[in-house]
Amino acid sequence: MPYDHRNTARRTLALALAVTGCCAVLAGCGASQASPPAGKSGQSPESQRAPRESATPPPSPLAPAPEPARPLAGRTVAIDPGHNPGNFRHSTEINQKVNVGTHRKECDTTGTSTNAGYTEASFTLDVSHRLRDLLTARGATVVLTHDADRPWGPCIDERARIGNEARADAVVSVHADGSAAGHRGFHVILPASVRGGSADTAKIVGPSRELGERIADRFARATGTEPSNYLGAGTGLDVRDDLGGLNLSTVPKVFVECGNMRDPKDAELLASAAWRQKAARGIADGIETYLEG
Repeated sequence: MPYDHRNTARRTLALALAVTGCCAVLAGCGASQASPPAGKSGQSPESQRAPRESATPPPSPLAPAPEPARPLAGRTVAIDPGHNPGNFRHSTEINQKVNVGTHRKECDTTGTSTNAGYTEASFTLDVSHRLRDLLTARGATVVLTHDADRPWGPCIDERARIGNEARADAVVSVHADGSAAGHRGFHVILPASVRGGSADTAKIVGPSRELGERIADRFARATGTEPSNYLGAGTGLDVRDDLGGLNLSTVPKVFVECGNMRDPKDAELLASAAWRQKAARGIADGIETYLEG
């Protein structure tokens, strides 16, 4: 077959194109593996640009929680838990007569109880502990006349003296009544105007009434119970001149009879821990509103 120069030229051109294509491919591969242009920390120019400010600022550190309110800071409150769980074992001692300002009277009594045997002394101590904790949390200095830390007593004259010596801004004696079934509700006992012997309540009658009114109001709100239906003519306030704890007090003082332990419906409330907490809160709220004026 005669030699064809055109075929030879075509083969030469195809070979050249193939070689050129392979080199291009190889060059491309080399480019993809090449190091990026020199820059700060080896970053690309794009990454070296200053970041834009975020539309939402970073969250600020959490502010410290506010201090709890302590409205009774600098105030002193004396709590007098009525009776003592050990009194019933010390009848001789508690039956001794002491001066109550206008006459002589038994040192203390055992207190009453529910039909199921829940004693007034246990009730008053429990409510007093709850009341102490509430008042302390509000900043008050709290003094207890006793904490079942003695076998019996103290006598009623000593209870008054403890509040006086503490120079308490307010004193509350915690009790529960022992009246007839059907008698329901709470009442607050206020000191009468008494002057004679070693008693002189002239300076505390007014402040004690205000303290008692505040407690009666807040106690009703906190517990949802009504004032006594057998004492105080529906006001929940009763005035007495025969209680040494009031007659001998030189600082504002009241007794709170939280309910009647001898009435089944009241007894059910008094035996409830949840209700006792409400009772303590009502008394604490009353004391606070009184001391805040």
